[in-house]
Amino acid sequence: MKRNSGGVKKRFAALFMVLSVGALIFAAHFAGLFEYWEYKTYDFRVRLFAEAAAPSEDIILVLLDQASIDWAQKERGWSWPWPRRAYAEFVDYMNLAGAGSVTFDVIFSEPSVYGPGDDAEFVRASADFGRVVQTVFFSSQTGNTFSWLPNADVPLLEPEGFGPLLEKYRLSAGDVSGGQIGAQFPIPGLRETAGAMGNITGIHDSDNTLRRGSLFYLFDGKAVPGLSAASILVRGGDRRIVYDREKQALRWGAYTIPVDREGKSLLNFRGNLGRYIPYSAGEILQSAGALKQGQPPLLPPEDFAGKYVFFGYYAPGLFDIFNTPISSVYPGVGMHITMLDNILRQDFIRESPLWGDLLFIALPLILIILITLFTSRIPLAVGSAFVVFILIIGLGAGAYYALNMKVPLAAPLTGILTAFLASVIYNYATEGSQKRFIKTAFSQYLSPTVIDQLLANPERLSLGGERREISIFFSDVQGFTTISEKLDPSKLTELLNDYLSFMTDTILDSGGTIDKYEGDAIIAFWNAPVDYDDHAARALEASMLCQEKLEKRQEFFNEKYGCRLLTRIGLNTGYAVVGNMGSAKRFDYTMLGDSVNLAARLEGLNKQFGTYLMCTEATFNQAVRARPFFGRKLAQVAVVGKKEAVVVFEPMPERVFQGKADILKKFDAARDRFYQGDFAGALPRFEALAETDKPSFFYAEQCRYYRDHPAEWKGHWQAMSK
Repeated sequence: MKRNSGGVKKRFAALFMVLSVGALIFAAHFAGLFEYWEYKTYDFRVRLFAEAAAPSEDIILVLLDQASIDWAQKERGWSWPWPRRAYAEFVDYMNLAGAGSVTFDVIFSEPSVYGPGDDAEFVRASADFGRVVQTVFFSSQTGNTFSWLPNADVPLLEPEGFGPLLEKYRLSAGDVSGGQIGAQFPIPGLRETAGAMGNITGIHDSDNTLRRGSLFYLFDGKAVPGLSAASILVRGGDRRIVYDREKQALRWGAYTIPVDREGKSLLNFRGNLGRYIPYSAGEILQSAGALKQGQPPLLPPEDFAGKYVFFGYYAPGLFDIFNTPISSVYPGVGMHITMLDNILRQDFIRESPLWGDLLFIALPLILIILITLFTSRIPLAVGSAFVVFILIIGLGAGAYYALNMKVPLAAPLTGILTAFLASVIYNYATEGSQKRFIKTAFSQYLSPTVIDQLLANPERLSLGGERREISIFFSDVQGFTTISEKLDPSKLTELLNDYLSFMTDTILDSGGTIDKYEGDAIIAFWNAPVDYDDHAARALEASMLCQEKLEKRQEFFNEKYGCRLLTRIGLNTGYAVVGNMGSAKRFDYTMLGDSVNLAARLEGLNKQFGTYLMCTEATFNQAVRARPFFGRKLAQVAVVGKKEAVVVFEPMPERVFQGKADILKKFDAARDRFYQGDFAGALPRFEALAETDKPSFFYAEQCRYYRDHPAEWKGHWQAMSK
């Protein structure tokens, strides 16, 4: 399982996953499978920011509410329905006030129950004002006229450049509720005196919610404006309306109205209708009455000067309600007011372009796959997915708030979840087996902590052979053959288990790797398979700690097994080949090379010097660069099988080093004379130390030998045995 091949395999997996998950999400998105959830995420944004912008001050909403009905019953004796002269009085007051227009979201399709004179009063007021918008409703159920009335001389829109899009505006069977579409017009007098007629037909989205408005609908070949457009037309607005295919918007005089592929405009709701500060119809009639009697009105006429005034019903059982992103009981007049508000403020919600949708869906999906596949840290993968998930929601909300743009959310969020799950499943299927292999292969020679590091970062592991610098440990119990001859097999096994357990734990706890056991001997190394910059220091610390723990357990071994255990340790730092070696069915994670052999020779060399811990200069110098260590330069020696000499040290705890400071100083002086070839001068110095310092005793013997055989001296000591 080479690192490079694993990386290539994972890159191919990432590419395949991006293409397959991306194709799946795109297909579902464009097939409309996310439509319901897209609507819900969009509605959440609408509610969140609906009150961010103030409603237009040019629009006034007048409601015939329950308070108005109660007042009229008490003060005027009017039962429901009100006589038409009440509306005439309202129009007259708006005429007096200089209102820009009056738009009724009410269909006066039947003659007044109070007689022709009552209708005539309303017709007169409408004619006097001239800027009244009456309502027409298209329906297959209540529509009773199937052609545009020739005597309805009201302004209509004149669409240009629409091409095939124009068909989207045509009302035909099935558009509203099935069957043939007919019109429900106001009574003759009102439609003849109306300044304009606006339709109130609305088309719901697939979840039965109104989110969009249409500037007009085609009926009998006529482009009949909606109430919002009619309220502008009645004030002299341009009749010509042009479709800008490039901008996907309608150009209407000074206004630009973005539309979707169906010709509808996504409304920018201002929140609850109460934000328009609705006036009560009863208060306006009271104001009109007060003004006629020379008294100050409740509502001064100048409040309505130049305004777009909408009149609607808002009493229980009277007003029509619709499901919108704002509320499931949103008054229908609110849709027309919102449409007009968006036209005047030019802040419709635009849908993001197709390329924007593709990027918004694809980029987080790709990011999640790359993060999840190329990190083995589960918390990082989960955290990243969560951050990207929240980021996409934030970007979607930000685009709505700052840019008045609707971007898809359901598709990218589903893509994030799908990509994350697919990546996790892939990691489990591939790296899961890799991690099980790591546990099986390394549980015998690595500590659980180190194994956990490998499982979290398997990229740090190369399971084939590799050349790397390591610190190598060899240990052997002094006189173990003699000890074993005195113990029965079961007791010997128990002794070995006791000894090897604490030695092994000490090595593993320091981050070392157990290579193998050979009887009482332990072979270990540091810096593979997990990297440690301070591997030499770790090896030296573990070796000294092993000796310290062994010393503390001598009484235990003596009492339980009748023996003392003394261990000789050899350490070297150098390059070696490390990896799993063996057959396909059985292998060991082990090391090979001259550096390994040198560590083994140093372990045996302890016997000749009378020491129990010896390391090469490479180990000692690299260790002291990491942290303080103490010891003496012991020898310059060529081990068996080597012609070149190496410098070796005897590390020791600081307390021992300080306690032997005088001896070590004298030893250093004698050693230097020895390697200068002054055996006669070094001998008495070593003899003076021999009783208290075993290496000095060894050197005294070597001084006598080379004094008598000077021809054999090569400038360093040559070991003759392992």
